Amino acid sequence: MTEPDIAVRFTAADAARALRAEARAGLTDDPKWLSPKWFYDATGSELFERITALPEYYQTRAEHRILHRTAVEIAERTGATTLVELGSGSSEKTRLLLDALRKHGTLREFVPLDVSATALRAAVDSLVRDYPGLRVRGVVDDFTAGIGALDAGGDRLVAFLGGTVGNLLPAERAEFLAGLRGALRPGEWLLLGTDLVKDPDRLVRAYDDAQGVTAAFNRNALSVLNRELGAEFDLDAFAHVARWDAAQEWVEMRLRAERAMRVPVAGLDLTVDFESGEEIRTEVSAKFRRERVRGELAAAGFAPQHWWLDDAGDFALSLARAR
Repeated sequence: MTEPDIAVRFTAADAARALRAEARAGLTDDPKWLSPKWFYDATGSELFERITALPEYYQTRAEHRILHRTAVEIAERTGATTLVELGSGSSEKTRLLLDALRKHGTLREFVPLDVSATALRAAVDSLVRDYPGLRVRGVVDDFTAGIGALDAGGDRLVAFLGGTVGNLLPAERAEFLAGLRGALRPGEWLLLGTDLVKDPDRLVRAYDDAQGVTAAFNRNALSVLNRELGAEFDLDAFAHVARWDAAQEWVEMRLRAERAMRVPVAGLDLTVDFESGEEIRTEVSAKFRRERVRGELAAAGFAPQHWWLDDAGDFALSLARAR
């Protein structure tokens, strides 16, 4: 069995520094915000796995159906020898691409990149066991800063799935896509998953499920601050809010203070004041139209080649080539 190779480029100390900096910036801003990247500790990751199975949350199933139908075509069109996955998690959906590329006879290496060392090591161990002879080179890094992990070599296909690109604000997204294009050679490929604009009520339900799993996931960001920064957030004092912003075409998740309070954050030597009804924005999830995806890819230096939808037209995969 091929031994796994894991490069740690984002250490626990790096994560702690980033959390302190971003938490201070967000909690002292007006309006307040927190980065969604801090949802994903062990508890948050488990809650998100539950979210993907909820009846309201269609994205994961829709994307899986598209990949199941198109993976062979993607392998044939790209002929990739190296598959890179950004924000890989368990890499479950990516196995469809791995299987198709191996059957096509071109795949030599898989590079999963994820900020969670624990999740990545578990995924890499499983992949090495299930794909004998395939070189698996895991990278622990933040996908927004880990573009340097895309070391040149082979004909690369970069997969960024799950609609995660929608969690970036427009300027952040433009910077990310441009940086990704800069890391690729002309002719290399990007496979991008995007959730699409649809009925606002349905979109909001996907982020405010009847079982309250997404509410627990949202409040878990405060648990992370309590544990890592010695904060004293009362989770029960914050209500989960999901709303559709028609002008921006995104869903916002927020936490609304149910009463006025002062929250000490010992690790930042900071006390945060909340008025009753004040909200913290914890996530933006942009939804897309085809022309927007094509325009943003083109602006970053990619030539959009193919566009696939699930049967319901809920979700899209775009295949683009670096110009």
